Amino acid sequence: MTELLFREDAYLKVATATVVRIDAHSGGKEPGLRAASAAPMDTMGVELDRTLFYPLGGGQPGDTGFFIRAGGERIPVTDTRKGPTPDSVLHTVSAPLEVGETVRLEIDWARRYALMRLHTALHVMSCVVTAPVTGGNIAPDKGRLDFDIDMSLLDPARIESETNALIARAVDTETVWITDEELDARPELVKTMSVQPPRGAGRIRLLRIAGIDLQPCGGTHVRNIGEIGAIRVLKIKNEGKKNKRVEIILV
Repeated sequence: MTELLFREDAYLKVATATVVRIDAHSGGKEPGLRAASAAPMDTMGVELDRTLFYPLGGGQPGDTGFFIRAGGERIPVTDTRKGPTPDSVLHTVSAPLEVGETVRLEIDWARRYALMRLHTALHVMSCVVTAPVTGGNIAPDKGRLDFDIDMSLLDPARIESETNALIARAVDTETVWITDEELDARPELVKTMSVQPPRGAGRIRLLRIAGIDLQPCGGTHVRNIGEIGAIRVLKIKNEGKKNKRVEIILV
């Protein structure tokens, strides 16, 4: 199990950690990596006792950055994925490390912060488009949500103006935890139809934006929605009977 430092403080940029396990990659089929993003044969998945790096999940890509060895060597971390056991994280690198070695962690902060702003913006937008969410994705330059809604109800100008009006309130975000049983009693909290919150650990992490949003989410977010700045609706697309896509960028 890896101590997930980003879960308690998404603004940490550097930390130290110890290598506890190394997995050689084999075309992306090893535990914790998806075959669809096969890693080169000369890369490896490094598990640490603690990490700043958010692993791919919930539509948010895994963090990138560097491991810095005691001698100053900077090893690029090109991807981060969930490991084979709960709360384990595998960091993809191409340089050899040793179990027991201590390294300094440094995330690509500009990339992460862009993801945090967009991720939080999608939470806000989900309160403007009041329909079940059927999918979503975040990249450093844009984000999108898919909704089960009639296309005629999606007005880009309204979505943009109402989302930006909520962002302008500059409300703090807050992480709260509830039990599986509490979530069962409040099914309306789960907006995303395609991904259900993980259960079995005894508690579930929620993001609260007071007076605006409360829903399960394990991703990284800004401390105050005012940090988002403003969004622009880039496009609205019909992606199928139950998938109407709203794509946004930050401006």
